[in-house]
Amino acid sequence: MAKIPELTGLYRVIDANINRVKEGLRVCEEITRFILESKSLTDDLKKIRHGIDPLAAAFRRNPKLLSQRDSLKDVGLKIYSRSELKRVDFADVFNANIQRVKESIRVLEEFSKLDDVKIALGFRKIRYDIYEFEKKVAKKVSSLRNRK
Repeated sequence: MAKIPELTGLYRVIDANINRVKEGLRVCEEITRFILESKSLTDDLKKIRHGIDPLAAAFRRNPKLLSQRDSLKDVGLKIYSRSELKRVDFADVFNANIQRVKESIRVLEEFSKLDDVKIALGFRKIRYDIYEFEKKVAKKVSSLRNRK
């Protein structure tokens, strides 16, 4: 991994977004698995989720990733919108989480450029995989409207 000058917050951003993207993918995967009962869509998401692991591993080897984590003092911990606290159906849950995934993967792509361009390119590829996945599943997810 390339050495860079100390950038306050870099590893906190990366750590938070690795967690966020993996969590969001897992929520979407649970919907494709248990609600849509689609083996192929579940497999697609599982591959995307596991594709993040080798990219994240490069950061996880750096002790700063966890040492800079300070979840309880995160200034954004208690900031949320009303829409974050309300989900009306499975489609709403899926759409909120796939959006979270896209945003987090973009953050990882951008901030990885400060550390390792190859990792950034890996996140870029995954970002486009997620776009294609979302397009592929859109119609099936919309059928979940008003279903609980």
